[in-house]
Amino acid sequence: MAEEMNNSPPPTPTRGQWRFENGISPCEFADEYYPGGLHPVELGDLFSDGQYKVIRKLGEGSFSTVWLAHDLKNSRFVALKILVSDEKEQSQELQILHHLTKVAPVESAQYITQLLDEFEHEGPNGTHKCLVFEAMGPSFCQMLLFPPGRYREWEDKEQYPLRTAKHIFRDVLKGLDFLHKNGISHGDFQPGNFLFALENIDSCDEVALGPEEDEDEEGDDRFYGRDLVVRKDGKKDKWAPQYLYAAEPLSKHTGLDGQWNIIDENLKVKLSDMGGAYFFNNPPKEPIIPFGRRAPELVLKGELHESQDIWSFGCILFEMMAGRRIFYVFGGSNKDDPSLLDDEYLLEIVERLGPLPAELYSHWKTSSRYYTQDGTKYNCMIGGVPEGREPLMLEEYSLEQAFDQKGPKMTEEEAQEVKKLIRWILQYDPAKRPSAEEILRHPWFAEDSTEQAE
Repeated sequence: MAEEMNNSPPPTPTRGQWRFENGISPCEFADEYYPGGLHPVELGDLFSDGQYKVIRKLGEGSFSTVWLAHDLKNSRFVALKILVSDEKEQSQELQILHHLTKVAPVESAQYITQLLDEFEHEGPNGTHKCLVFEAMGPSFCQMLLFPPGRYREWEDKEQYPLRTAKHIFRDVLKGLDFLHKNGISHGDFQPGNFLFALENIDSCDEVALGPEEDEDEEGDDRFYGRDLVVRKDGKKDKWAPQYLYAAEPLSKHTGLDGQWNIIDENLKVKLSDMGGAYFFNNPPKEPIIPFGRRAPELVLKGELHESQDIWSFGCILFEMMAGRRIFYVFGGSNKDDPSLLDDEYLLEIVERLGPLPAELYSHWKTSSRYYTQDGTKYNCMIGGVPEGREPLMLEEYSLEQAFDQKGPKMTEEEAQEVKKLIRWILQYDPAKRPSAEEILRHPWFAEDSTEQAE
């Protein structure tokens, strides 16, 4: 009887069910494969009437998986993005991509990952929108984890050489300037969406671009980062793939060496993932900007200003140059009370940048938990001082002090210039923040950096 029950087909899964054993590879969860969720993909699968053949996993997100595919019709390699079947919000992304291609095809191709094709695919979990983009290399963040031609060492710093970082920043600012001049905000401006362009890979064969193979201690070849998907009840699952694959970005084809130095002056970085993008005159009601990079007017007043991307860039510039976050927001037990998360973030902003302007401060409804009526800070315990407790005060660090904590690899003169640049960008008044074009004209971007010897 038990054997019959084990052989009986499992019920149709729904979101939130945990029906699989845990894997060890860094990738999506097998439980994200259900009707309405992700589409199960195996290496070698064909899409769009056999035009696209999947050969390698490039990445995954909350609403999609991304694969390197061989376009057999046009003899090229492309990135195939397969959305969850219940994703209905991609229309704005497509509208913006089509608009940019129409009004500025040459510039769009320079700065934004190009949409090449789109189609729908029917699978066990529903009908999935599939977007075909030009094949790209790793993101800004992934490249630090997957150095070209070698494994990352524990002692590696998560920072690019200054010359490389400056080159990357120039490219993404040019992309941002292009979007803004066309009345569009990126809406999710973060390092995970800065992708390295690939050198010509269309001359490579599928084997060369397929998944990396590893060898275990006993000499057995196996794919690196591949987990067998196993149900807890032992049943066969028709909604999930047989294997889950870790993302393997194409780090070797980007123009950087194993120490992230530029070896090809044609190195190019483009903006990707326009899923959070919007026209200035039609901002979303629920932006997807990471909380720790939201401008204060968005947190306090709900205003999504055109310069939100600029604020995000200022945060990123600090983080990449200083080797640490500019604002730490831990959250912890604050999930039940959104005001606590806001408080934690706003306290960090004020600590780094100084007091909020009076008009902006007036919108902080819970400021009395931390400040007296005359604006003097008396407590930094999130949520206020519990009855019977004394206020908590901790040592504070300004933007400049926080920047210097890890000893950035640059001369003192250049460090001073970068700190002033970040101050200029992270202004409380959104109308006073510089544009992407103005930032590009700043002297720091016109000079070659000198790295401080260790």
